[in-house]
Amino acid sequence: MRFVPKAAATVRGTVLGAVLGLGIIAASAAPALAAASGVYADRIVVGQSAALNGSVAELGMAMREGLLAAFKEANDAGGVKGRKIELMTKDDEYRADRALANAEELILTEGVFAMIGSVGTAPSMSAMQLANDMGIPFIGAFTGAPALRQPELDYVINIRASYDQEAELWIERLTADLQAKRIAILYQDDAFGISGVRAVKKALEKHGLTLVAEGSYYRNTTAVKTALLTIRKANPEAVLIVGAYRPAAEFIKLSRSLGMDPRFLTTSFVGGEVFSQALAAQRTGVAVTQVMPLPQDESLPLVQQYQAAMMAVSDKARPDTVSLEGYVAGRLFLEVLRKIEGEPTQRAFVDTLYKVGSFDLGGFTLTFGKGDNQGSDTVTLTVIQDDGTVKKVESLAAAGG
Repeated sequence: MRFVPKAAATVRGTVLGAVLGLGIIAASAAPALAAASGVYADRIVVGQSAALNGSVAELGMAMREGLLAAFKEANDAGGVKGRKIELMTKDDEYRADRALANAEELILTEGVFAMIGSVGTAPSMSAMQLANDMGIPFIGAFTGAPALRQPELDYVINIRASYDQEAELWIERLTADLQAKRIAILYQDDAFGISGVRAVKKALEKHGLTLVAEGSYYRNTTAVKTALLTIRKANPEAVLIVGAYRPAAEFIKLSRSLGMDPRFLTTSFVGGEVFSQALAAQRTGVAVTQVMPLPQDESLPLVQQYQAAMMAVSDKARPDTVSLEGYVAGRLFLEVLRKIEGEPTQRAFVDTLYKVGSFDLGGFTLTFGKGDNQGSDTVTLTVIQDDGTVKKVESLAAAGG
């Protein structure tokens, strides 16, 4: 197996093995120590299944880049207790069936210590049950779906706030700041979108409201016109979008071209910067909920360290909310490993996570407890500005572009 550079990562099923030290090489087939799968005398191997091609490839690549930056930072300092961290990534093209096949290969054949940095609800749901059942930590999935936040899932370790919490903030700000009552939703017709619709309906119910219209599109497409025509008939004051960045951008651009310009709010899954680029001239004033610190907020030690780590990988690296989330996932993994007493095992990893409970990564603290496998409850509202930058806002009433 060999490393495939970003420009060449087009072969379906290619395994990307990355050892971060002086160079990048493939994962070795040497036998693991008896202590745990994925643990060797000089390294610990973790696996990732994420979209490196397809409709959300930028998200998968960014998550991977953030993980690589965190692991290189640790490896350059000698690793964790003398062991370097190796990341093995497989492309799932944002498909649930591919994600499950990848997880089976990484866990059952490659024998990784943990799975980390999955992207999307359907791919994550298809892989996380296998990992949990096999006693393999499943860490930092890029999704806020409630299915991954069930208290019995000891080995599923979430970092970000949930979609329920993002929906709560949407409805709170729309009703309090704009007195909006006519609210519609565009959603991806899969587990991700459906979980978002449920979260929105639950939040609306608390305010005595219901959706005035619903429209959907199929995953891995940008076919949103039918949904737009359905939603347009309801004349909404706001449209909530639970979807990927390309169809979300297409919907907003098409909507505005037809003269429909309500307040648009999207989930964190659109990725912020990549979403702004997809919107181009139509980005001004679009609201995005974020679950990570802003990647330009250098007041936080975490962000300073993240920026330095990304530059150490490539001097062309640009701060981005998705790669920051990958970096945070990598940092949490490293912190837990460092605190394990004795040899690392999967059970010791999970026990240590819950025993320590709180991890301050540099101004951004993750807290876990019995029955609580989600580290952060942080959700902030941002609005895309004329120049494409993202600005944190407290109120939609004063949020300009």
